[in-house]
Amino acid sequence: MIASLTAYLQGLPAFLAYFGTSVGMTVLFVVVYVRLTPHREFALIKANNVAASLALGGAVLGFILPLASAMANSVSLVDFMLWGLVAFVVQAVAHLAKRLVIADLPERIAAGETAAGVFAGVVSLGVGVLNAASMTW
Repeated sequence: MIASLTAYLQGLPAFLAYFGTSVGMTVLFVVVYVRLTPHREFALIKANNVAASLALGGAVLGFILPLASAMANSVSLVDFMLWGLVAFVVQAVAHLAKRLVIADLPERIAAGETAAGVFAGVVSLGVGVLNAASMTW
């Protein structure tokens, strides 16, 4: 019993390293993302702005999906972090592309236009799904 428990727990350090790194990268992504946008997502969400919640939620999920794919397919923690950086950059480019398609997207989200929030969130999520699938080589 003790031997099997010891064998089972041998993977715990790797789990903690990957999980902790992914949480840290996600927090960093959110910090950078909210600085890229001219509106204050968390203040808008606290004020019950559904558009801001959808846009931010889609962006976070659009980052986490490829991050999870990178984790599942990486050969080391450094490899995982590098692919996480790729996911980060791809999501930032998607954010800029959304603003090119709808120039006043931040203003619409800040005004609570749900359609703008859905558009922003779905594009981020879609890019994240494609990004994740591309990492499965």
